[in-house]
Amino acid sequence: MAPKKNFPLRLDPQLYAALERWAEDEFRSVNGHIEFLLREALLRAGRLPKPGADGGAGARSGAREERPGE
Repeated sequence: MAPKKNFPLRLDPQLYAALERWAEDEFRSVNGHIEFLLREALLRAGRLPKPGADGGAGARSGAREERPGE
């Protein structure tokens, strides 16, 4: 796996506080939760291949989450 890209991200303090609470509820770090949210949004928008569709590159580790209606 390629190393992750580091970059500065400036957020409004209220936005960060809300992300921090949400990440805690999901047992993730804020960084991990932001990455999760971005990946999900990119998948829904068709900007990333679906997990497993490209032979593993870009796929998430762990079990697939069930969504309502699936």
